[in-house]
Amino acid sequence: MNKISELINKYPALSIVFAFQAFRFILLPFMGLMPQDAYYHFYGENFSWCYFDHPGMIGYLLRIFTLVFGKTVFVIKLADFVITSLTLLSFYKLAACFLSAKRLNSAILLITSTFFISILSFNSTPDVPLLLFWTLNVLFLYRAIFERKNSYWIYAGITMGLAFDSKYTGLLLQIGLIAFVLFSNQYRKLLRSPWFYLSLVISVLITIPVWYWNYQNEFASFLFQSSGRTGSISKFKFNPKYFFGALGHQSLLLLPILFWVFIVFTFKYVKRFVIKFKLPKSKTLFLLAFFIPTFLGFFLLTPIYWVKLNWMMPSYITGIILASYFISKKLVRYQIITSIIIHLLVSIQVIFYVVPIKSDDTWVGWKELATEIEELQKEHPNSFVFSNDNYKTSAALNFFMDEKVYAQNIIGLPALHFDYLNDDLEVLNGKSAFFIDSDKRFKNENKNGSILPEMQTYFEKCTELSPIIISINGKKVRKFWVYYCENYHAKSKP
Repeated sequence: MNKISELINKYPALSIVFAFQAFRFILLPFMGLMPQDAYYHFYGENFSWCYFDHPGMIGYLLRIFTLVFGKTVFVIKLADFVITSLTLLSFYKLAACFLSAKRLNSAILLITSTFFISILSFNSTPDVPLLLFWTLNVLFLYRAIFERKNSYWIYAGITMGLAFDSKYTGLLLQIGLIAFVLFSNQYRKLLRSPWFYLSLVISVLITIPVWYWNYQNEFASFLFQSSGRTGSISKFKFNPKYFFGALGHQSLLLLPILFWVFIVFTFKYVKRFVIKFKLPKSKTLFLLAFFIPTFLGFFLLTPIYWVKLNWMMPSYITGIILASYFISKKLVRYQIITSIIIHLLVSIQVIFYVVPIKSDDTWVGWKELATEIEELQKEHPNSFVFSNDNYKTSAALNFFMDEKVYAQNIIGLPALHFDYLNDDLEVLNGKSAFFIDSDKRFKNENKNGSILPEMQTYFEKCTELSPIIISINGKKVRKFWVYYCENYHAKSKP
C-alpha cells in the first residue's frame, strides 16, 4: 500500500487510473454472460491444442480461473478484468521506457480511459490474452535491443509465441520485429546476432501445438481465418459503408480525440517516408514497427472489406505511446471527460438495460432461457437440446445447463468447433429434441410459422411450441422460438 501511495504522489494521474479500474470492477457483478464468454469457456472445458476458429489461450485462462474460483459468470468477468489490468501494468512499464514523467501520465490516462479497455475487461475474446502478450513482447524486445540484455530475447520469443497462441494476429509481432531490424540503419546489425534468430526460433516452437492441430485437421483453422477473407478482398469492390463503419467503431474504441490523433501522426510519418524517404529515430521507428502494419494495414482494407472492430487493437499499444508525443494536456483532459460520460451511460445500460439490444450479442436472457428449457425437459425426459446460430445459443446454454447442448451439426450444418468434438451423434438416434432459435428482432410474441428444411430430414416430426419470452426489469426483451422434434436420425459420416 505504501508503494501505491508513493506512486500516486509521484504520478497523480495514477489516481484516475485506479478510479477507472475500480469503476470497472464494481460494474463486473452487473454484467451478464455474453455468448463469447460462454463459447471461449466452452473451449477450456473441451481441451484442444487449437480450435476451429481461434487458438485456445483465452479458453485455457478461463478454465484456470473457473477451476480455482468456481464456474460463475463473475469469475469469467474477473478473469478478463485481471488479465486486462496486467496489460495496463505492462503498458505502463513499456511507456516508461520512452516517455518523460509528464508524457507517461498522459499515456496511462489515454489507454485507461479508452472504451477498448472496458470491452477487454468485460468480454472474453482472444484479444484479452493477445493484448497482454503483445505488450509484454514489445517491452521485452525493447530490453533486448536498446538495453542489450540478451536474456530478454528468450522472454521475447516466448511471449511472441504466446501471442500467436492467443490469436493469429500475433504473427504481426514477428513482422514488426523483422521490419524494424531491416529498416533501422543502427540496428540492422542484429541480422548477424544469434540472439535475434534464437528469439524467432523460440517463438515458432511455442506455436507448434497450434500448427500440429491444424496439420491433423487439414489446416482447418488457418483456412477458416484466411481463405474466405482473401476471396472477399480480392474482389476489390468499394463499399463506403465499410469505411465509415470502421471510422465509427474505431472512434468509439479509442474515443474520437485519440483516434484522430492516431490519424494525424500516421499521416505525418507516412508522408515523411514517402516524400522524403526519411525514417524517424530508432526508438520511434521501433514503436511504428508494431503500429503501422496493424493499424494502417487493416485501415487500408476498410473501403473494400468489413474490418472487425478488434482487429486494430494490438496497434493501440505503441500507438498510444506515439500519440503521447503529439497530444496536448488540454486534449487529454477532454478525452477523460468524454470517457467518463460514455462509461456512465454504459453503466446505466448495463445495470438497468434501458435500450433493448436487437442481437444475440447481449448479456441478458441466457440464464433465464436455460431455466425455461429445463422446465420443458421435465415434461419430455430423455430429450436433448440444440440450436442453429453458429455458437451463441448453444454455448450459453452449455454454460448454464448441466447436460450437453448441441449446435447445428445435429442437422448437418457447419458448426465451428462443435464439428471437432468427436461427438458420436448416432447415440442420439431415436431421441426427441428441443430446437431453440432466437428471434433477434422480436417485434411480437407470435410463433415463427416455419421450420428449417433440414429439420424434416433428420427428424420424423417437428412441432413449433409457444415461444419463450424473457422479461428483464418487467420489460419483455428477448424471444426464442421453440420446436419439439421427434425421433432423431443422425446421418452416418462417409
